[in-house]
Amino acid sequence: MSTLRKDLTVSGLSMIAIGSCIGSGIFLTPSSIAKSLPHHGLILMAWILGGIVSFCGAMVFSELSTRYPNSGGVYVYLREAYGNLAGFLYGWVILLIINTGALAALSVALADYMSFFIEFSHRGKMIFSVSVVVVLTFVNVLGVNISQIFAQVFTSLKLLALLALILLGLFFLNVDKVEWSAFDAIPSEISPLQAFLLAFVGVFWSFGGWHHTTYLSGETKNPQRTLPRAMLIGTAVVTLVYVLTNMAYMNMLPLDEIAASNKVAGDALNVVISNGGKLITLVIAISIFGTIGIYTMTAPRIYHAMAKDGVFFKKLSVIHPKFRTPHYAMLIQMVWAVVLILLWGSFHKIITFVTFMDIVFMALAAMSIFVFRKRSDDKPLFVTPWYPIIPIFYVLVTVAFVFNTLFSLPVETVAGLVILLLGIPCYMYFK
Repeated sequence: MSTLRKDLTVSGLSMIAIGSCIGSGIFLTPSSIAKSLPHHGLILMAWILGGIVSFCGAMVFSELSTRYPNSGGVYVYLREAYGNLAGFLYGWVILLIINTGALAALSVALADYMSFFIEFSHRGKMIFSVSVVVVLTFVNVLGVNISQIFAQVFTSLKLLALLALILLGLFFLNVDKVEWSAFDAIPSEISPLQAFLLAFVGVFWSFGGWHHTTYLSGETKNPQRTLPRAMLIGTAVVTLVYVLTNMAYMNMLPLDEIAASNKVAGDALNVVISNGGKLITLVIAISIFGTIGIYTMTAPRIYHAMAKDGVFFKKLSVIHPKFRTPHYAMLIQMVWAVVLILLWGSFHKIITFVTFMDIVFMALAAMSIFVFRKRSDDKPLFVTPWYPIIPIFYVLVTVAFVFNTLFSLPVETVAGLVILLLGIPCYMYFK
């Protein structure tokens, strides 16, 4: 019987953590964040806070990954803490909403950027988006080593592109353009806390993905040491890059133009380089393409783990005899991502839908650390520092985000909750 191949290293997994986060978010969400927080200092505060929250989450998940270094990651933590139903529901929403929704959003965003170079009809845009997901799924079927090389190449390209953008932005630094006074710019009808939490839809979307490394535990060399290093390196690098990139945007564009722009990076670079918008657009397209490649690889390990546990289609537990990848799990994800592309087709609708459900389960997974600590006094290889302050902080921020999104954007969140509840009878069927 074929088994998963353990080929992932610290460098490869770190690049997967970074590449999972840096996709479309830093290029597309600054406009929505600037609308919620129309102030330079507050925008940077939101990104810095997002980085701090993500790093705290990475510390919590690092301990969880050393306690349960099994393929499936977050699914395993939920199953071990709360039972099979909780684990199943996470895999269910990962397949039907979170990962496939992210793939749909990213592929639609990629088509938007490629429209700089290729004139698409609406139908052509959908065909292009679908083709990208299909092609990259089959690339990842070819083996985890191929996936690791793919992640390293495309993550390196996007980091070099962002470094060039940051250097240009700092070169054109004009401190007089940037205002740092506090909350006077937030509309009076909403509170500063509400404004921050609304802005966090874009921030959390942009930081989301570092935990994808846990899904690959079963294919990682020495996972109890490798996973914590990869997650902590990944979140630290992403935070630094995001803060510096936003400073670059602010130096090149007035805040009202950032808020109004759907392609902030391209518009910013156009200010300082002739045809700079087209250049950065190509680089962004490469960045998004790389992230789609990572997302088509990671989450199928969850469906594979569910099938092995007997709570999902048995066929998904099958490993390809030659490539040693869960190819059937990858194919079912591909099919549903295509359905979402054709049904939704709007980037901003999709990211609210996806981010809300993702953060719900991230909060639940983080809370599992309290369950495991209570159950056992055993010390894993990585222990979350300043326990319980770090986990409590992470859980409080994520829960506040969940409730604010539920009340502020009810249509998308209710749609997610309905799909979640539909998972309960499906779990009963599989059991």
